Amino acid sequence: MTRWYEGPLAAFDTETTGVDVEQDRIVSAALIVQECAGGRVRTTRWLVNPGVPVPPGATEVHGLTDEHLQRHGRWPAPVVEEIARALGEQQVAGRPVVVMNAPFDLTLLDRELRRHRASSLSRYLDNRPLTVLDPRVLDKHLDRYRKGRRTLTDLCAHYGIELEGAHDAAADAMASLELVRAVGRRFAARLERLTPAELHTLQAVWHAAQARGLQAWFARQGTPEPVDPHWPLRPDLSTAA
Repeated sequence: MTRWYEGPLAAFDTETTGVDVEQDRIVSAALIVQECAGGRVRTTRWLVNPGVPVPPGATEVHGLTDEHLQRHGRWPAPVVEEIARALGEQQVAGRPVVVMNAPFDLTLLDRELRRHRASSLSRYLDNRPLTVLDPRVLDKHLDRYRKGRRTLTDLCAHYGIELEGAHDAAADAMASLELVRAVGRRFAARLERLTPAELHTLQAVWHAAQARGLQAWFARQGTPEPVDPHWPLRPDLSTAA
């Protein structure tokens, strides 16, 4: 029987105008699909004219300028709907979706759908959640006492994954997918008996515990920065009663 980390996986990533999921915008995105480890990769890319200026700091990260996006990017409304429908197809196919730091990319996509389609990611998924695998959450739980940062670049270096063209959505998605396969192999004794759906549920618990730990550390440092415990999608507080 094929272990889940050797079988079908998809991976999703975005590049954005910044790091605020409530206000920033998607400028590019990619969805990678691979039916087995080492198999052929199908890649779908999107380039978006966000309708707002791209800050120089963001351009320094991903290389996408206002001029390039205005010339080659598409308007956000149809793009975010295409992305949501493509993710929904992974759900229907029963294919887990790898998303590095899922609360960022999925929440930002949800807010873009609310902004441009007056809808939500949940509605496009028929209110059935994706099965998400987040290499950051998995690694942090399975190797919790290892020191050092856990960015995509750091994790790829630790697990021996090649990352070419970092901060390109397709390159980052591919690296994230390979990273989850590597985590699965390294911790096979702890993971192989779990299904991706079971891991999805566990990751929500693990992320909440990780958030509480980080919040406590911030408190000890005298930093008031809040840490959201929700995973893989942050709630939309603007509609809360």
